[in-house]
Amino acid sequence: MRTPMNPKVRRTTLALTAATGLAIAGLGIGSQAASATAATADHAHHNVTFTRSCAVPQHAGYLACNALRVTGGSTVKTRLAHPAGTRTAQAQADASVSGYGPADIQGAYNLASAAAANGAGETVAIVDAQDDPNAESDLAAYRSQFGLPACTSAGGCFTKVDENGGTNYPSPDSGWAGEISLDLDMVSATCPNCHILLVEASTASTQDLGTAVNQAVSLGAKFVSNSYGGSESSDETSADSSYYNHPGVAITASAGDSAYGVEYPAASPYVTSVGGTSLTQDSSARGWSESVWGTSATEGTGSGCSAYEAKPSWQTDSGCANRTVADVSAVADPATGVAVYDTYGASGWNVYGGTSASSPIIASVYALAGNPGANTTPAADLYANPSALNDVTTGSNGSCGSYLCTAGPGYDGPTGLGTPNGTGAFSG
Repeated sequence: MRTPMNPKVRRTTLALTAATGLAIAGLGIGSQAASATAATADHAHHNVTFTRSCAVPQHAGYLACNALRVTGGSTVKTRLAHPAGTRTAQAQADASVSGYGPADIQGAYNLASAAAANGAGETVAIVDAQDDPNAESDLAAYRSQFGLPACTSAGGCFTKVDENGGTNYPSPDSGWAGEISLDLDMVSATCPNCHILLVEASTASTQDLGTAVNQAVSLGAKFVSNSYGGSESSDETSADSSYYNHPGVAITASAGDSAYGVEYPAASPYVTSVGGTSLTQDSSARGWSESVWGTSATEGTGSGCSAYEAKPSWQTDSGCANRTVADVSAVADPATGVAVYDTYGASGWNVYGGTSASSPIIASVYALAGNPGANTTPAADLYANPSALNDVTTGSNGSCGSYLCTAGPGYDGPTGLGTPNGTGAFSG
């Protein structure tokens, strides 16, 4: 196996678009190629290597996706989606796919009955940059593999638009195509009956991605997932009001993949900030266990205390006077990653991790719970119902010396209030 390259590359500091003349803090220079940012997970029994799907931006005001594609090592196998003795060929095909599939995600988060009964008529929007020309056909392959109902544009289930709501799609990009496939597949796995709206921003700038968020909401989506981010800026609150302040809409944002530290837009008080866990099957009553995803000092779920965002009224932890990241979490560790089908720049089945996986999962759980109340901030619902979540109490993503980077009973930064245990915590 080729030795992973440059594991210490840090995510470029990102902020709002240069065109707006906003101040940028600490801009770094990263590699043009995502393949040059491969990293090794320090899991002795996994030895998993992975690479960032999206290239690190070279300019201020551009954001990076938080998808990590596994390039080597031993990952989890998909749990069979079909009972023994039925659809034998399909079951054998499932067994050949690495990474968690729909049955795993629904089982781990107690969603199987909700996924079967709910979600019909709900639309989960995915906001990403650039175009994935194979998005619909790859989505069809994933859903067919796992016996999920078809979700096509012809049938009205799948819709793809540009950031202005039309079909003038941006230029294709293989890195963002991997992110798009991950997002579409996680919505499918978590809420098979949901409709999916893919909004493709013209570029990965804060302005274009934010415009795509607004477009998703204007098209009626009540659940919007954002699997991208960058370092905070003193002017990020202006983006809050321009792009993310949508009362009555559950907007999720990845907490980041660069370990302890806060990203934007996850820091926005108008979004549900989603951290990441390592998810493992075990012999407990639940059948699963979770810990903080923290691979090294530079790889793991993001968390921390915002430098600029005021603390929302529904967040009451005492060790951070401002907005604390995260609110909730789901699987993100590449070593316990998810199965993804992508053929634009990839060769079919892959395993992905990163908080790009956890954000669409959580957006889809909100969809299973039903529409948020009008004029509400859906993140607040979690804090009103913490007992309806799986409390994650072990692991860390840094050495900050407090709950902001180390899990424990109750709220902590890396995993927030915990992970889904059904949908009870996700409705008002």
